[in-house]
Amino acid sequence: MNSPNFSAQVHPLFDRIADHLLGQLQAGEEATLNLTAEDSLFVRFNGNRVRQATDVTQIQLAVRLQSQGHTVEQARNLSGVVEIDCAAMTVLLANCRAEIAVLPTDPNQVPMVNNGTSAEEFKGVLLATQDVVNAIVTAAEGCDLVGLYCSGTMLRGNRNSKGQSHWFATDSFFLDYSLYDGAKAAKGSYAGSDWNASAWAANLAQTRLLLQLLGQPLQDVKAGKYRTYLAPRAFSELLAMLGWNALSAAAWKQGRSPFKKLAEKEARLSPLLSISENFGLGLTPRFNSLGEVSATTLPLIDQGVLKHLLVSSRSAKEYGLKANAAAESEAPRAMDVKPGELAAEDVLKMLGTGLYLSNLHYLNWSDQVSARVTGMTRYACFWIEGGEIRGPINNLRWDESLFDALGPNLLALTRQLEIDPAVETYYQRALGGARTPGALIADFTFTL
Repeated sequence: MNSPNFSAQVHPLFDRIADHLLGQLQAGEEATLNLTAEDSLFVRFNGNRVRQATDVTQIQLAVRLQSQGHTVEQARNLSGVVEIDCAAMTVLLANCRAEIAVLPTDPNQVPMVNNGTSAEEFKGVLLATQDVVNAIVTAAEGCDLVGLYCSGTMLRGNRNSKGQSHWFATDSFFLDYSLYDGAKAAKGSYAGSDWNASAWAANLAQTRLLLQLLGQPLQDVKAGKYRTYLAPRAFSELLAMLGWNALSAAAWKQGRSPFKKLAEKEARLSPLLSISENFGLGLTPRFNSLGEVSATTLPLIDQGVLKHLLVSSRSAKEYGLKANAAAESEAPRAMDVKPGELAAEDVLKMLGTGLYLSNLHYLNWSDQVSARVTGMTRYACFWIEGGEIRGPINNLRWDESLFDALGPNLLALTRQLEIDPAVETYYQRALGGARTPGALIADFTFTL
């Protein structure tokens, strides 16, 4: 588990299988291979004790076969034994040929080209397996801690029949947890590439404080517009909606982009807001499933002005645009928001009277065309009066236009930035995430 040689073991395996498979292509066939792999430790906690622990090592290889204007993609897990895997992938290639023979022509098929060679490895300092439980449980002694700790190496590889070759490896961890006091709960998250006991202690202390504050008298907050502070995790959850078509070139061309007015220069957001794709964070590879390599940073919004939509090669071909190595989903993969000038210790004073929101959930478009988002508050959220916390609130539903919340109503962003990593573990650990500040917003609308 968490072998320091995992990347060194899998990379040559991938190359040998790729050479074998690509060497079997017939005239008129092109293929792209995408490898995903992980060597991960999962530890689930309940009551600040280990409830479940397991290791997962898995390698999957996907084949995208193109021939005579047709496209098919299939994938299977690998055993790690090159002879067995070469034989299995030969069968998979035959299955792709059988399927492609009955498929219709793909009108927006992107011809395969050689997108060059790249290799990036982000080494981390992770807890040794035998140290994980003590590092977490001892620090949280006396707390009812519930959560999931994941750590290890994640890999992505890409080869194609035109000669391109890309490799990405990253060591990372996250602890996605809550502290409970009966029915009350405060949410915390600690993530990165280098485990730091002091940083974990500070993170835990902040979550403990939020839980303690939940013991104050419950405040009755009516529907209305309130000055509101979104902590970095809550602001990240709000900005995640930009991945739901707001920055997609295809959605814009199809008339369903929430940021249509932004794309057509009919509106702009706050000059305080600058957002970029930043692959230098090491959260995800620069190359996409076609092997196209993005610039290390790509400005999306600069001082409120839209600079780039995310344009996949399929969209570029269909709509006559210039591609910028976006994923086919045309959603941000490594969103990085420029910090502001608001110091963390001044947040409550600047908020004055209003709401402090630690987390949001159940977000969705309530009116996609006008970029209106609805959602709920969650976990430790408080009523603030005169710059002081008066007490927690019941969960509230809110409904707000991003053109307002990220436009003239955006009052300040914090200097402090926090990484909100992707924590999905369906089928495999997810890559990606966002780095965001906290945000102070005027007249945030709460509906019930």
